[in-house]
Amino acid sequence: MKSGSVIKSLLVSAVMLAVASTADAQSFEDFKKQAMSQYNAYKNKVEQDFKSYRDQVNAEFEEFMRKSWELKDGNPAKEKPKQEKDVPPVVAPVKDDNQIEDKQIPNVKVAPVPEPEPVPEPIVPIQEVKTPKAVWMDVNLYGTSCKVRFDKSSDRVFLSGVSENAVADMWSSLSGEKYDNLIADCLKIRNELALCDWAYMKLVNAVADQVYGSSNVKESVVLNSYLLTQSGFKIMMARSTDNSRLHMLFAADSDIFGHPYWKVNGEHYYLMDGSGAKSLYIFGEEFPKAKAMRLAMTGENRFAVKASTPRALKSKRYPDMTASVAVNENLLSFYNDYPSSFEKGDRYTKWRAYAMVPIDKLTRDRLYPSLRNHIAGKSEEEAVNMILNFVQTAFVYGYDDEIWGGDRAFFSEETLFYPFCDCEDRSVLFSRLIRDLVGLDVVLLYYPGHLATAVGFNEDVAGDYLMVNGKKYVVCDPTYINARVGMTMPKMDNSSAIAVTL
Repeated sequence: MKSGSVIKSLLVSAVMLAVASTADAQSFEDFKKQAMSQYNAYKNKVEQDFKSYRDQVNAEFEEFMRKSWELKDGNPAKEKPKQEKDVPPVVAPVKDDNQIEDKQIPNVKVAPVPEPEPVPEPIVPIQEVKTPKAVWMDVNLYGTSCKVRFDKSSDRVFLSGVSENAVADMWSSLSGEKYDNLIADCLKIRNELALCDWAYMKLVNAVADQVYGSSNVKESVVLNSYLLTQSGFKIMMARSTDNSRLHMLFAADSDIFGHPYWKVNGEHYYLMDGSGAKSLYIFGEEFPKAKAMRLAMTGENRFAVKASTPRALKSKRYPDMTASVAVNENLLSFYNDYPSSFEKGDRYTKWRAYAMVPIDKLTRDRLYPSLRNHIAGKSEEEAVNMILNFVQTAFVYGYDDEIWGGDRAFFSEETLFYPFCDCEDRSVLFSRLIRDLVGLDVVLLYYPGHLATAVGFNEDVAGDYLMVNGKKYVVCDPTYINARVGMTMPKMDNSSAIAVTL
């Protein structure tokens, strides 16, 4: 239960008890005093129980840490699945009067939707500690100024070595209430900026770096591990085989490519410090109730705004349909750091993960009013056709392997910023625009070497369509240049099509 819910339930209980014991003749002021007294008594007791429980857990965790860590071989980094050869874009002749017939794509498979993973949360609510005068430390997270309570002149703890006992001693020092405000501040920033799990880990990394100067400093590894563990994440510490260095590994709900991992207790723990370690002494205990990091995002990370130079975009079929778009460069920097992954080995989750992320407010405020103005008063089919042509013709197609040296999917803002994009990038952006501006459901439609979309209209719209969960979705292909709603790009094998629901 979150601390707000706990306090709320305590207040209700206190008021009920006060009401039960309040005489009819008692004044309302007396009643309020009695209610608050009951409330504060219960609140203090529960907070003390929380603290005692967490102290006990950390003490037991520390004792396990003093036992010999196990030497374990790591697994080599997983390589990204071999990229299929992209189907090149096709340009359709511009014909507004051609008749489009209804034709169902039969037996389309639907990619399974993974169950959402639990949110990592502290084992109990972290209680702030009252101090006479707080000392604040500045931390930069992707251009966003953050402040946490930490006094580097007096609060830093240092290791006597990298042995089990040395690390456990530092853990013991960190486990005191002196560092609870630091944890509370990190969690508060997480909520205020709506940080996803990966962004929160980056925040904690930045805090530890600010305290100790570098993520490679041994003390920074322990502080990183402690803050993330207390925040509810599955973290493991490890020591190099030459006893010269400490490492932090974290569990994730997805297969992360390009980084080695250690399999512990059925989980994959990833090493991302670039050390190239192949074997490590692992502290293999898991903190109670800790959860693996969730790599999928469903909301906005509210980083400070650094607007890019506006980019002019224009539809060719509807030349009045123009927009001047700026994106948050701090967000782009974050996306550049985001790891490439598939959830539970399912390649289709990659596109769902990109398509589910909302477009940033800065970009929405620049792009959406213009597009809404142009589709105002149009039917669903007319509006979708206009947005479809906008995405088909306002961007230049480019192949990932030629531009990036390999497959790279874009979040919507990246498609709006970079000069080139491919079919998956256009489909992700188009799906977002249709959901946000027209309010219609969209599925991504995968073919070998190609990604398109299909839209679930509320009105009767003709064209190639598929049925997903009893609903009709009409093909809309942002890479079939000039194609209208309902037209499938030539040479697409509909027998191999797979729908990815959003």
